[in-house]
Amino acid sequence: MKSSRICELFGIKYPVIAGGMVWCSGWRLAAAVSNAGGLGLLGAGSMHPETLEEHIVKMKSATDKPWGVNLPLMYPEMENVVEMIIRHGVKIVFTSAGSPKKLTPRLHEAGIKVAHVVSSSLFARKCEEAGVDAVVAEGFEAGGHNGREELTTMVLVPQVRKATSLPLIAAGGIASGAAMAAAECLGAEGVQIGTLFAVSEESSAADEFKRFCLGLGENDTMLALKKIAPSRLAKNALFNRIKEAEDRGATAEELKAILGPKSTKRGIFEGDVVDGEIEIGQAVAGITEIKGVAEIMNDIITEYEKISTKTSC
Repeated sequence: MKSSRICELFGIKYPVIAGGMVWCSGWRLAAAVSNAGGLGLLGAGSMHPETLEEHIVKMKSATDKPWGVNLPLMYPEMENVVEMIIRHGVKIVFTSAGSPKKLTPRLHEAGIKVAHVVSSSLFARKCEEAGVDAVVAEGFEAGGHNGREELTTMVLVPQVRKATSLPLIAAGGIASGAAMAAAECLGAEGVQIGTLFAVSEESSAADEFKRFCLGLGENDTMLALKKIAPSRLAKNALFNRIKEAEDRGATAEELKAILGPKSTKRGIFEGDVVDGEIEIGQAVAGITEIKGVAEIMNDIITEYEKISTKTSC
């Protein structure tokens, strides 16, 4: 992208961030993205502290390029994880699912750059007040946990650009160099990509999950679970049971019972594509094969550069 604030902030070659996805973003995926010139993130949301520490140690051996940790602020063992992140000298943290106001000053004291994921321009302004270094504007095309506002990326990104002067990263439905160029025209200075990397060779998701995702079309995901935590899910047997319950007005407790324990782990990490929770974004409809990260990054940057030489925003 023509603007280099994201590259300068994180010390990366390309303004491409791999989303820190639960059960997908282990050290292999994060290191591969960083080694290819982007910014890899470990997905702390599905890791116990000792598991995250193991992945941090392996990251240090796997790459000498910048990388970070994605930390949902609803993490149940936050104090232990923050202390461990600081102790290991992690330089970049992306936060989500909560207010960054309390944690950001502490991370800054440790020399850590902080970006926060938002789903509205209101939250973006609050992030600037909290002192974060960058914001990620994520539209509801994205997979997994999502904003209740259901704002699309095309609508959200320009509104966030108007609301804050912070470096801006666009996310949600971005899976190509063309989408990266479009995000730049909307005012973004970098992109965060999840779905495309979730089905990559280096993703820690189960092969069954990846193959299932390759067969999904443009109408095969839907936002659900608003009474718990809004999430974009692929349609399978579990989703059908959730939808039937939601249509009849089921309570949050009933929905939790239908999901059962560890539903995302079952679907993504263990590969139960029938009764597991399959979190994936709308962009999956355009993905037809499982590729390695190096090839994915090359495809994105090559297409982006080809388009950017012909157009000017």
